[in-house]
Amino acid sequence: MDTAKEKAIDTIRKQGGIIRTSEAFRHGIHRRTLYGLRDDGVLASVSRGLYQLAEMESFPTEIDLVNVAKLVPHGVICLISALSFHELTTQIPHEIWLAVERKSRKPKVIYPPVRSIFFTGSCFHEGIEVHRIMEQDVRIYNAPKTVIDCFRWRNSVGLDVALEGTRSYLKRRGASPSKLMEYAKLCKVEKLVTPYLEAMVP
Repeated sequence: MDTAKEKAIDTIRKQGGIIRTSEAFRHGIHRRTLYGLRDDGVLASVSRGLYQLAEMESFPTEIDLVNVAKLVPHGVICLISALSFHELTTQIPHEIWLAVERKSRKPKVIYPPVRSIFFTGSCFHEGIEVHRIMEQDVRIYNAPKTVIDCFRWRNSVGLDVALEGTRSYLKRRGASPSKLMEYAKLCKVEKLVTPYLEAMVP
């Protein structure tokens, strides 16, 4: 393998093994080198203008989160995908659940499968955490906000999923019922959530 390709691979590894075409050019990777790596099978095209090192295919969940974060940087991982990230559900998401602000356009992502949910105002902006995954920043709602979002979107995810997430969260050290209620008020589901919390919290 020539030196240009070796340098390109090293650069892509430092980016977490995933790179957009525009990022590659910005880091000095020539178009010919990038497409050569793709043709050699060293890079896999996962979406339009997005490539990942083929050696990384053993981490599909993390890769999908990072891919979506790169393709839709203004979005936030939410609902079942966020529950799964926080280990608060037995559900296995078959698509990435992504919150986008209502005034934004619905993101067009070919792969991985994305389910876009439009959030508004403070329900979109509050409770966002930035997690470092594979050298990339991924925006994900924190655990209590995610639980409350599942109540708010119970017709999409199922009330059973929201209740499972609540029970799992409350079993954790440092769990805060008051934080759940704070987000419930914010998202206007306080009356719905209160009886369930009263039944679960001694």
